[in-house]
Amino acid sequence: MRRIVVKLGGSTAYHAEMREWVEILAKAAAPLVVVPGGGPFADRVREAQAQMGFSDASAHFMAILAMEQMGLALLDMSERFSPARTVGEIDAALEHGKVPVWLPSQMCQTAADIAQSWDVTSDSLAAWLAGRIHAEALLLIKQTDAFDAEEDVEGLATAGLVDPMLSSMLRPETGLYLAGPGALATAPQRLTAGDVPGREFAARAAQRGAA
Repeated sequence: MRRIVVKLGGSTAYHAEMREWVEILAKAAAPLVVVPGGGPFADRVREAQAQMGFSDASAHFMAILAMEQMGLALLDMSERFSPARTVGEIDAALEHGKVPVWLPSQMCQTAADIAQSWDVTSDSLAAWLAGRIHAEALLLIKQTDAFDAEEDVEGLATAGLVDPMLSSMLRPETGLYLAGPGALATAPQRLTAGDVPGREFAARAAQRGAA
């Protein structure tokens, strides 16, 4: 079955849907890698930067640590979740039937191809990881179902649904899917069948990029 990177958005942190998604992902037969959003922890970084005036580069790494904090919270929600800091740890977790939860600071600390900017959020970092582990699909779980099926990746960024760097970080061979609360009802069946919940958006962007 194809590998799927799933970014569980920080916007779901204080909603019942987070627990529902965790239960679904923890039971999935498909090989999943969960990327946590920064959620309320990243919000605190933004507030502190506004008050203290530290650089975007520092804020970038603090936001990555915020993703790790969210990841630690997710790890407490299912015994099947397993912490993974490297590609090797991701592979080992999948081989043992676990669902790796990516803790990104170790891999991102020295990555020269990741801009140190607020334009790079967990959306783009999930796309970056998908490229590193040759995942065939990237699923971004959001707290909204307001997706225009006619949009491409750049259109989604303009609408504020994904970050501005996603289109450049997403490889053409990685399918992009967005799912909101409305996808919960059919998500277990789709994952069991090797399908990806939500709507696919990457195909047109990949074709345009190859033109």
